[in-house]
Amino acid sequence: MSDLKNSPFGTEITPEEIIDTLGFFESWEERYKYIIDLGKQLPDMDDALKTDDRLIPGCQSQVWIEPHFEDGKLYFDVASDAFIVSGLLAVVMAAYNGKTPAEIQGFDMDGFFAEIDLVKHLSPTRGNGLRSMVARIKAEANARA
Repeated sequence: MSDLKNSPFGTEITPEEIIDTLGFFESWEERYKYIIDLGKQLPDMDDALKTDDRLIPGCQSQVWIEPHFEDGKLYFDVASDAFIVSGLLAVVMAAYNGKTPAEIQGFDMDGFFAEIDLVKHLSPTRGNGLRSMVARIKAEANARA
């Protein structure tokens, strides 16, 4: 858990920082590279946590999410077996990791995705998987609100 609290996602790497950084890139190829690089910065998830009950249904790749609730905030162990999906998880973690359930519920993820113009640049199955990740995290926040 201490590694999750020290994760840069939600503190140093924020939605605002991602918006600003993506604005520097002219092509979606460069933006994808940046998103993939973000995924490489996610804290490693223990292989013992990569179980079927932690898998997100509806994702093209395997995606695992394990929530931790401490001091009124949610922290997430996350992993994927695909580089781009790890990057998408990193984008989501920038908004949700280390936040209270109310902050998670109040964050406009659709607006964030629209601002970075993300969903239309994903395949339909990746877009569905991204929405499934967000839905799982919001469900965790609702359960603890």
